[in-house]
Amino acid sequence: MNLFEKKIDEAAALLKSSRFTTAFTGAGISVESGISPFRGEGGLWSKYDPILFDINYFQQYPEKSWVVIKEIFYDDFAIAKPNTAHYILAKMEANNLLNAVITQNIDHLHQDAGSKTVFEFHGNSRQLISMDTGKVYSIDEIDLEDLPPRCKETGEVLKPDFIFFGEGIPQDAYLNSVNAANKSEVCLAIGTTGEVMPACQIPIIAKQNNAKIIEVNVKPSNFTHTITDIYLEGKAQEIMDKLYQKLVTFA
Repeated sequence: MNLFEKKIDEAAALLKSSRFTTAFTGAGISVESGISPFRGEGGLWSKYDPILFDINYFQQYPEKSWVVIKEIFYDDFAIAKPNTAHYILAKMEANNLLNAVITQNIDHLHQDAGSKTVFEFHGNSRQLISMDTGKVYSIDEIDLEDLPPRCKETGEVLKPDFIFFGEGIPQDAYLNSVNAANKSEVCLAIGTTGEVMPACQIPIIAKQNNAKIIEVNVKPSNFTHTITDIYLEGKAQEIMDKLYQKLVTFA
């Protein structure tokens, strides 16, 4: 047995024995579905000015922001589908091997794959919200051919229901994520750099409460040499497939 196989066995054993397990996912899991990350080489911030996603800029110039918002989140994201890693997390939940997914992603792919308990730390792109009334619309209700989209009741500009620069984390998502981290015996961190605050505190909170951290990543992150107990290097789909096969055959 080589070192990698040994680590897969160790990770499977931890997951099997855990009474409460969370998955904490970042851009890396969705990159494998064709969604560009925000940061890093080839990331969205290298192609688009982040000011377009500043809440104050959006409120002043919604037309300019919405042209790019539509292109990224409603043209490109619309064709993305869940991948093997998303589906395996859903299977783990269905088989009582996973209690919750905490995701930094706004693409809704975890739910599309069948995950039921998903805490969207940064909101999601499938809903639009009226900033004056708080009324929420499904994206399916709104015609994006006429930009910016507006509330059917008040005529006010609608905003995607995800976090812009200058906005706070949704309280329910934050509290649910912290609560899950506090209860975790194992935290499975997948495809995250561990750089984005305050989301990156979630695995740290789990570690502070004696959780074991299993990290799946294509390269070391801020977690790897600080809080990670088992580091599984590779693409999320490949690693999660190997891990799940070990889980379902684990004696």
